[in-house]
Amino acid sequence: MDLISDILLIAGAAGAAFYCIVLSRRLSRFTNLDQGVGGAIAVLSAQVDDMTRALAEAQGSANGSTETLATLTERAEDVARRLELMVAAMHDLPEGAAADGGGPEENAADAVPDEAAAPPPVSKPSFTHARPPAEAAEPASLFRSHRTWSQEAAE
Repeated sequence: MDLISDILLIAGAAGAAFYCIVLSRRLSRFTNLDQGVGGAIAVLSAQVDDMTRALAEAQGSANGSTETLATLTERAEDVARRLELMVAAMHDLPEGAAADGGGPEENAADAVPDEAAAPPPVSKPSFTHARPPAEAAEPASLFRSHRTWSQEAAE
């Protein structure tokens, strides 16, 4: 009976030793930095770093786009204001000049001189402090509402 108990005890010890060896191999593969969970953690850590850099670049690009869009929006609002003023100014023109561009069928009271009908040529701005010529400072007005009292009294 002692012999049978010794054989069972040796078999149990051998089974436990075999189980410990298998468990040790699995644990070493599990913590392996190349293929196991350690490797997965290292890969995920590298991906997090890459995503952080990509996010920072995307935020920088978005901020640049936001600034550009804000600038373009301001320019568009400025142009819209100018267009609104031009449309409002078109209502001040005599009806014949607005409809057909000031043709010969206008009556003499609404006639505009040729030099006043054409807008003055646009020149590039100079960055000097010189004053513009007197005739360029006050171009002839196309609008009757801009006439001075002295001009109406003279007529």
